[in-house]
Amino acid sequence: MSLTGTPFFLTSVTLLIVAFVLPLALWGRIAGPPLMRGLARLLMLLFAQVTAITVVFVLVNNANSLYDTWDDLLGTGSHVEAARDLGPDGMGGRQIKHEPKQLQQFRPADDPRVGPGVRMTDLKGRISGVQGEVYVWLPPQYDDPAYRNQKFPVVELLPGYPGSAKSWLGSLRVAEQLRPLMQRGQVKPAILVAPRTNLLPGADTGCVNIPGKVNADSWLTVDVRKMIVDNFRAGDKPDSWALAGYSAGAHCATKLALAHPDRYRAAVAMSGYNDPALERDSLAGKDPKLRVESNPIHILKAANAAGKPPRTALYVSGAAGDGYQAGLGLRQFAQLPTTVTVQQISSGAGGHTTVVWKNQVPQIFQWLGTQLRA
Repeated sequence: MSLTGTPFFLTSVTLLIVAFVLPLALWGRIAGPPLMRGLARLLMLLFAQVTAITVVFVLVNNANSLYDTWDDLLGTGSHVEAARDLGPDGMGGRQIKHEPKQLQQFRPADDPRVGPGVRMTDLKGRISGVQGEVYVWLPPQYDDPAYRNQKFPVVELLPGYPGSAKSWLGSLRVAEQLRPLMQRGQVKPAILVAPRTNLLPGADTGCVNIPGKVNADSWLTVDVRKMIVDNFRAGDKPDSWALAGYSAGAHCATKLALAHPDRYRAAVAMSGYNDPALERDSLAGKDPKLRVESNPIHILKAANAAGKPPRTALYVSGAAGDGYQAGLGLRQFAQLPTTVTVQQISSGAGGHTTVVWKNQVPQIFQWLGTQLRA
């Protein structure tokens, strides 16, 4: 039974009701020796506490899209089949243009909370060795005959850690918010892609490649990207692609966009950070070399020193102490054509929560519309 499905929620509520009714109905009717009566009553109280905690967990999990499956929650599942050394470019000596198309079968999303029109597929990454689900939402113009020969830009959506691939579509209601704005022409139409980022049990990959462990970078920037281009009318040039993330996903969005200007034009980072060690479960943060190399400021400074500042546009938002300073740090080292827009969020806006990020959706997609073209 899915952790996020309606059946599990209804089952939890039903058990909670039973747990509260049982003591009322049976407390004085329990027969037997005093020890047995005391034990029975204690078990009923424990049952009531466990069911109450479960309902609270389900409500919090559904609201924030933290864990999709029991394996995610218990840390018993891995989505990595292989993790060979793919080299600095994350391609392992291969070239995308020479790779055969990876056509996928799509089905309606298995969770109604993501809203109508969302489809999903199970992707096996040929380059990365990662397998996981990918959710796709197409803009209202996609099936309009007037747009039948037009390609669309793509925004890859990354959650925090722990986080579900459905979080942007479910908790942040991104498709629900953007559909009317795109229909009215207030936001440019774009394809939304939400891939799985929780790849290893109990660990945040930091969206890096670690030979022998995980190739999270290549999963997101090579395999997922190619699959979308192969299956939809999506632009395949850097100017057609962007990343958007919050919390740990914000770190990933910034890092990946700066590291791969040949794949992405822009990135949005909400309430993120530059130093991966700020996430205690980050694999990159625990490795001294990777901690430096995957810091977006280091990536930016190294590119500047090489005389190749990336043609990347960044939009960084956050409150003081929660992403704002990270944006200022990046803006300090930005050299054209790199641009960094920093937006300070009020410390009273709601903290480090989905409410804060949900409210920014219209604004960040209006900004993305000024950066992307198909």
